[in-house]
Amino acid sequence: MTYQNILSELKNNLLYITINREQKLNALNKDTLIELADVFAFASTEKEVKGVILTGAGEKAFVAGADISEFSSYTTDQGEALARNGHVTVFDAIENCPKPVVAAINGFALGGGLELAMACHIRVAADTAKMGLPEVSLGLIPGYGGTQRLTALVGKGRAIEMIATADMISAEKAERIGLVNYVVLPSEVMGKAEEILNKIKMRGPLAVAAAIRAVNAAGAIAADGFEVEIEEFGKCFGTADFKEGVTAFLEKRKADFKGA
Repeated sequence: MTYQNILSELKNNLLYITINREQKLNALNKDTLIELADVFAFASTEKEVKGVILTGAGEKAFVAGADISEFSSYTTDQGEALARNGHVTVFDAIENCPKPVVAAINGFALGGGLELAMACHIRVAADTAKMGLPEVSLGLIPGYGGTQRLTALVGKGRAIEMIATADMISAEKAERIGLVNYVVLPSEVMGKAEEILNKIKMRGPLAVAAAIRAVNAAGAIAADGFEVEIEEFGKCFGTADFKEGVTAFLEKRKADFKGA
């Protein structure tokens, strides 16, 4: 596949993936998700790849959310399908990648962008980065694993507060509550990500892959929270609040939610 929205480079056994939509603050659209699915399928199977660094182009954003204009008119069924396909092909694929994946968070990581970072195994953030899940301000909830992965990382209370208030938090706070592993100067983000992966690639690759699978299994419970999230995300598309939230966003005004 020829990529139009991402850059991919394999160097010294590390695969560098850059979401390359700087003018759109690297927002996730359908084509970008398709390309991410393809490149992570490659990373998972290519023996030369010992680790992956995922980042965004430019200095402003890692990924500043999803491209809202693409799904603003979706129905309930279309919304659920959007979430389910994204889970399987991209977000779960990243989390289940047998090679360690480090998110190099160089700027805003909001909505689907923070969900993308949380799907990675390790997160390194610039001290200027801001993070948040603002979906409820659109009449939605996170649909790409945000409710589940954020809870696993920071705990139920903090997860509900972040999601329900839609507030952004600083990189310093993100490190303090366990959302990111390290906070460094913007110029040091890639170097820190490389430092971590260069250490890991000295270890047994089969053992590292086994460790990733085992750690991922620690969060498995009888109730499938991801399935609940997908269904609830889809239902949001059938509400008037979602239509109002997206319209207000696109019209650059404050939403007037009616609870319907």
